[in-house]
Amino acid sequence: MSKILTAIYDEHRLIQEAFYYMLKDIEDIEIISTVNTKELLISFLKEQTVHVLIMNIYVLNTNYLTLIKDITTQFPKISLLVYSINDSEDFIVKIIRSGARGFLDKDSERHDLIEAIYTLRNGFDYYSKSIASLLVKRYVSNADKQHRISEEKIKTLSTRETEILRMWGNGMSNKEIADKLFISIRTVESHKNHIMQKLNLKTTVDMLKFAIRNNIVDL
Repeated sequence: MSKILTAIYDEHRLIQEAFYYMLKDIEDIEIISTVNTKELLISFLKEQTVHVLIMNIYVLNTNYLTLIKDITTQFPKISLLVYSINDSEDFIVKIIRSGARGFLDKDSERHDLIEAIYTLRNGFDYYSKSIASLLVKRYVSNADKQHRISEEKIKTLSTRETEILRMWGNGMSNKEIADKLFISIRTVESHKNHIMQKLNLKTTVDMLKFAIRNNIVDL
């Protein structure tokens, strides 16, 4: 296996050296640069191949977010690994949404750092255990919230509208639905329009997705 070319970005020399000495004896990892300014970092990345970039962030601000976005946009093959003692949910989510592929928190140890570099080089994201747990909880919470919202929306539908949504979602045409319910095709179309309005959906594709997501159709 070829060496994992790794660079370190931090404004403080002491932190740079800490990362360097934790990694310098790892045979598969080569520290090719330590950089302490954004200008030097971008210039270096333009000239050198880097597989993993380690970035230490103290306080999140627009400058850091812009830098992360610039790096991940201009150099998509570089995996960005962020380390920070700030473990607030908002901070972590903003970092990840900006393009970071890995995140180590204040409880991470040397073996976590090494594992993160190998994982990123193999094409996977890496998050320390506490952050992975936070992200899972956030996902579940959002899913539960969306589920509750969907349930409330479904309650706004009449029995006939729910019936038509189920029949249409299961592949029946407007004519087939009309014949089945002994109503006109125009009435079916009117019901479908009311369904979309009540569920705040813009297209029939959105309506089908809603029906599938909420187990209204038979799969």
